[in-house]
Amino acid sequence: MAQTDVGGSAPDTASGVGSPTRARIAARTLRTDRWWVEPALTFTLLCLWLLYALIRTASQRAYFVAEYHYLSPFSSPCLTASCDPAARDFGTWFGKFPPFVPFGLLVLPFLLGFRLTCYYYRKAYYRSFWLSPPACAVAEPHATYTGETKFPLIMQNLHRYFFFAAIIVSLVNTFDAVKAFHGKDGGFGIGLGTIIMVANVVLLWAYTASCHSCRHLIGGRLRHFSKHPVRYKLWTQVSRLNTRHMQLAWTTLASLLVTDAYIGLVASGHLTDLRLFN
Repeated sequence: MAQTDVGGSAPDTASGVGSPTRARIAARTLRTDRWWVEPALTFTLLCLWLLYALIRTASQRAYFVAEYHYLSPFSSPCLTASCDPAARDFGTWFGKFPPFVPFGLLVLPFLLGFRLTCYYYRKAYYRSFWLSPPACAVAEPHATYTGETKFPLIMQNLHRYFFFAAIIVSLVNTFDAVKAFHGKDGGFGIGLGTIIMVANVVLLWAYTASCHSCRHLIGGRLRHFSKHPVRYKLWTQVSRLNTRHMQLAWTTLASLLVTDAYIGLVASGHLTDLRLFN
């Protein structure tokens, strides 16, 4: 007699969780804990962050404090004629942008690509947005599973290339942080905004260095660590960072938001920068 599920109908035995090679469990899961909290929280936080970033990048306002050279990471590098002239540290590559087009349009796709293809973020949005699966030991609702072998998920293989783009963007953010040591009279100065920008850059470098692609690039192809002591030392340091990849992924989202929000508040006049020196 054919085995039936909870509703009394015969389960799909062709593929997915109903495949003949999978355990026949009628219940979606036998877990009794609140397994749904983590994917629901991840979904909510990522949506809120994306909404904030979309509004800020599309507004084309309050992105630069010329007095202290605070440039928002969401608008850096500023390469359009629509930018404040003092913010165009790398020249003017484009004419004026239409309204709602982000000033950081050139680098945002690469940063988005780096985050989307990141091993941790794959887990995060696979579970929270696609429910594939929503949690460990919880059946996913999809009838078939193709992994990352078809478009668009086959594009995840580009992660190693997005890693190199992320390095370039981190260098640009480092340049912005150095420029933020700017005083009122044009000389050397330090403000709260300077500290926030430097902290953001340090975290961004830590997140980039903790990437699996970075770890593989440094020591993944070595057969004998003893013959490459310098690379082995670097590999061990990156491996330590790699164990904190998830935490750094979320911390950098928070640091990017705080940095942009602080610069936005100072640029709009709603907040006065706390000066520590000059």
